[in-house]
Amino acid sequence: MQGRKSRFRSADDLERIVRENYAQDIRRFFITDDNFARNRHWEQFFDRLIDLRGGDCPKIGFTIQADTQCHKIPGFIEKAAQAGVRRVFVGLENINPANLIAANKRQNKISDYRELLQKWRTHGAITSAGYIIGFPGDSKESILQDIEIIKRELPLDILELFYLTPLPGSEDHRRLLSQGVWMDPDINKYDLSHRVTHHPTMPDSEWEDAYHSALEAFYTPEHIRTILRRVAACPGGRPGTTLSTLLWFKLVHAYERVHPLEGGAFRLKFRRDRRSGLPREHPLQFYPRYWMETALKARNYWRVYRQCKAILREVLSAPDRWLYTDIAIAPPKAGEFEALDLYRATSGGNAALARKHGHEAIHSKPTTTPEAAAMERERQPAGD
Repeated sequence: MQGRKSRFRSADDLERIVRENYAQDIRRFFITDDNFARNRHWEQFFDRLIDLRGGDCPKIGFTIQADTQCHKIPGFIEKAAQAGVRRVFVGLENINPANLIAANKRQNKISDYRELLQKWRTHGAITSAGYIIGFPGDSKESILQDIEIIKRELPLDILELFYLTPLPGSEDHRRLLSQGVWMDPDINKYDLSHRVTHHPTMPDSEWEDAYHSALEAFYTPEHIRTILRRVAACPGGRPGTTLSTLLWFKLVHAYERVHPLEGGAFRLKFRRDRRSGLPREHPLQFYPRYWMETALKARNYWRVYRQCKAILREVLSAPDRWLYTDIAIAPPKAGEFEALDLYRATSGGNAALARKHGHEAIHSKPTTTPEAAAMERERQPAGD
């Protein structure tokens, strides 16, 4: 995404940028490293940010991107929390091991997902995950089934859904181009939230319907309540901020049909701004339609907002607020892998579970020193 050579700022640069923006009342920052956990200077940067939060810039907060193995780096999540990381984007990509292999994401292991998300949760971070649909083995039914598994078994706050897209310059794009496979010629659509090629088995309309249906299934009022209950039960949780983020992602998709990072409160349209080749509309045609669209969206926003605020009040006042638990946030238990649909109901899940057990068996096998081996040979009867 940013070239073939890893580039990074110095800690002094980072401090200067934060101080300059803090002086202009900017408190929130997005560290755009594609994977901050793989920046070899991450600890130095976090230490500098911790010093700033303890000194002249006490209210700074950060969003970072990190991979699914970052929780295994000693001290990474702990220092991230101290440095002010309030939201983390993790590229889960998919929960089907077979699809992860197809995406060349062999480093993503579904057996790590629960531990990863639970650890970020206990440190007060809102977790956001990128999720890709449209792999060869996908169907609308399998996609919606996987969404229900995510809702039930992973403590994930925000789901960002993307079409499997052969981005220009990628290996996928080169391969499809060499095979003569149809790809949409409009480069404007290559934003991961538009379908730009055909699926091997799903008709175009079914793939698009699966995309929208999956998002709607995740951001239902019932699941918003579940997410808020999980957050409210955590001492470091921020239910109000979590709800604001949930509303942003739910409303922008539902009423603008764009990715939330490309949307805002209301869409701005200008009569004189037209795509090349299209005629300029008459004012009496353009303005009444635009204002009517805006009024209808405002009414829908207000309706959903009131509903979700009522859910938040209910969650915060629940007598069992601090006692709430479910399978997604419950501490790991022995044998839970055999019971979770994350492994039993996904494509390749059983194979992934077998690999995990094999890996654990190898690393749990006691080691024998040369001295102990020699003593054991001396104790063996002759001929053995």
